[in-house]
Amino acid sequence: MSETVLLIGGGGREHAIARALEASEVDLYACAGNRNPGIARIADGFETLETTNPKAVLEFAEEVDATIAVVGPEAPLQAGVADELESAGIYAFGPKEAEARIETDKAFQRRFMAEHDIPGCPDFETFDDMDAACDFVDEYDGDLAIKPAGLTGGKGVKVIGDQVTAEEGKEYIRDSDYDRIVLEERLIGEEFTVQAFVANGDVRTAPAVQDHKRAYEGDEGPNTGGMGSYSDATTALPFMTDADYDDAVSIIEATVDALEDYRGILYGQFMLTSEGPKVIEFNARFGDPEAMNTLPVLETDFLDILTAARDGDSLPALEFAPQATVCKYAVPEGYPTDPEAGAKVQVDEESAGDALLYYASVDERDDGIYTTTSRSFAVVGRADSITEAEQIAEAALEVAGEEGLHMRHDIGKPELVQQRIDHVEELRGE
Repeated sequence: MSETVLLIGGGGREHAIARALEASEVDLYACAGNRNPGIARIADGFETLETTNPKAVLEFAEEVDATIAVVGPEAPLQAGVADELESAGIYAFGPKEAEARIETDKAFQRRFMAEHDIPGCPDFETFDDMDAACDFVDEYDGDLAIKPAGLTGGKGVKVIGDQVTAEEGKEYIRDSDYDRIVLEERLIGEEFTVQAFVANGDVRTAPAVQDHKRAYEGDEGPNTGGMGSYSDATTALPFMTDADYDDAVSIIEATVDALEDYRGILYGQFMLTSEGPKVIEFNARFGDPEAMNTLPVLETDFLDILTAARDGDSLPALEFAPQATVCKYAVPEGYPTDPEAGAKVQVDEESAGDALLYYASVDERDDGIYTTTSRSFAVVGRADSITEAEQIAEAALEVAGEEGLHMRHDIGKPELVQQRIDHVEELRGE
């Protein structure tokens, strides 16, 4: 029997999910607040609606007779979309609101790790009194990361000693309208992500990915939702050992053991420090852009994972093609601080060559596709090495051109990867 899958969300991550389901025996429907032309071309139907409105999502799910739903972004999870679907008998691959707090409430996340003795937790304190938080900054022996407890789209964190001084950090705390913040020790090292497929107590992990949050080349500028990312042809990245990867997986497994009934994607963002992997944060869904590294090399049928999760079966062992990937985002000029919309997108799925093209936030008009004020599209190269994959992605960006767009061309280049290797060797005293 063919399954009817409802995909919730309209970004690059969801375009990657749609692509992963395209070859399966599935009737695919999608809904999002924005119309993603890439998803719309794959799906049997696309509805524009507010995905943080659980009743609106359920109404569309029932209209198309969905048998499985996949929740892409974090905001619908926080809004309880998975709970609403589940209450109507529609299986949602994504955590319910309570379990999604592992991402949506960073204060809960840290307390949860501490209470369950989950390894890799940095020193931290949580505050709802901003004066007390500023006092803690003065008293703490070392630099701190300042994190709003709620969702900020990956852009709310300020790191003392990196992005701001201690005085600027306290000013940020006082001037913000956050009602709760987390202060935690600044972790020094190299960041990486491991994404896990979770259901029925099973944990199946994907190769590690490194995202690049800073807007400009050389890791300069403000934080963004992610300018691009890369993975290697093995599970670990060039600056990691297999033991580092295994340690990160053990942290994810311990977290799943402590969560009562988690299902969906659990994404661990780690810092590889001189003491091994430490947890920067958990997310309750695929990363964006990391989904675009992981799903194109997933050889296991994604639908088989979804149906096993729903039916209470063991999740299949995951098979990944032994290929490296490099993902590069094109964003509107001025992003993220003062983005300028309205530039025409000059690349499409055919002109991208050997690269995969994933639309994110774009405006499809009668005469073409145009940028909005959010990340526009991503290109992904796949090859036997990171260097070759980077060249494929870069060739697609050349077709796109620079007019009205900004990209980080350095992601995946040998020089930047070598800097990561050298950094970890220096931390470890090698």
